Amino acid sequence: MKFLQIAKKDLLAEFRTKQMLNSMVIFALLVIVIFSFAFGNEATIFIPNLKKKIIDILAPGMLWIAFTFAGMLGLSRSFAGEKEEGCLDGLKLCPVDRSDIYNGKVLSNAVLMFLMEIATLPIFIVLFSYDIQNLPGLILVIILGTFGFIFVGTLLSALTVNTRTREILLPVILFPVLIPVILSSVTATASMLANGNISDISGELQILAVYDIIFFVVAQIVFEYTIED
Repeated sequence: MKFLQIAKKDLLAEFRTKQMLNSMVIFALLVIVIFSFAFGNEATIFIPNLKKKIIDILAPGMLWIAFTFAGMLGLSRSFAGEKEEGCLDGLKLCPVDRSDIYNGKVLSNAVLMFLMEIATLPIFIVLFSYDIQNLPGLILVIILGTFGFIFVGTLLSALTVNTRTREILLPVILFPVLIPVILSSVTATASMLANGNISDISGELQILAVYDIIFFVVAQIVFEYTIED
């Protein structure tokens, strides 16, 4: 349970200033608001009967764009902050398994991501006038998709921490790996926003669950090599 202490350290440091959390929330909300204006009343000028259909097609992608790009802000600083303050070497010297460092970072990143999503999702539902009847199904999709994003993102954040261009390199190598998560999450989210049933997205949920398990196990094995100098 030593990873809980690492996560606690990161969260206490973050909640003192809320610098990263505020940045993530504001970024996600800006994306949602901009998209809501872009596909608002203007969409009815020429195609009034297709407005709702266009929004239904595009809205799930908008939501996950907000989640992933806002989450990238947190992931990029997950290990970079430790490196800049000289704390990463101290973590390596701690008498804990290297996987505990990874698990602690995953937990702290997950807390920040879920807080950002909790603040963003209600605004999204209000601005796009959704009446979601299967909210538990939507929450399940978001949880599985978010963990897939965090498991891979935390590992690659550690991998790029020693590079000078880590802020640029991380998205370049992360997003291609996230394609299965993004595609499955967007498809399942679209079904839940259209008030579909859990059975309608069983395939996507299986992909997300298998993806999460595989990359979590892989990260436990290879993480100690990713933070070597």
